[in-house]
Parts: sequence; C-alpha cells; structure tokens
Amino acid sequence: MIPLSHYLLVSAILFTIGAVGVLIRRNAILIFMCIELMLNAVNLSFIALAAYQNLVDGQVFVFFVITVAAAEVAVGLAILVYLFYQRLTTDVDDINSLKG
Repeated sequence: MIPLSHYLLVSAILFTIGAVGVLIRRNAILIFMCIELMLNAVNLSFIALAAYQNLVDGQVFVFFVITVAAAEVAVGLAILVYLFYQRLTTDVDDINSLKG
C-alpha cells in the first residue's frame, strides 16, 4: 500500500508545475493546459484523502470538478479560436482586445 504522503507529494509537485506554468507562459493554450494540470493535482488530493478516510465525498466532489473543468475548456478554447481568428496569435501579451 502506498502511503498518503506520497500521493500528496505528487499532487503538490503537479500543482507547483501548473502554477509556475501559468505564471511564466505567454501562450494561452499552454496556460489552459497548466490550469488543467492544477485541477488534476487537486483531484488527486481529493481522491487520495477520500480513500485514506474511507469516504465517498471526495470522490463525488472530483466528478463536479471534472465537469467544471470540461466546461472551462470548452468555453476557453472557443474564445481562443475566435481570438486567433481575429488576431492570428495566441500570445497573451499581444491579445489586448478584451481590455475596456
């Protein structure tokens, strides 16, 4: 049996990689991928803690997080495709059309 600390360590490493990716990347598609990596790291923590405590609550909550992540990807990619069609770039520094 793998101890809980190993799952939480892997989750923390994945979350850190995702957070660093969001902060240093300029490509919007890569930023979305890093956000998804962060969400999956949180899901891993939920599953590991739910299995450790013999509860189903964390596993049910993961389904909701996955649903929200899928909706975020669908809407986010639709916006990115539209912005790429308009500006011919996915660089977040070059896309300033959403400023008021």
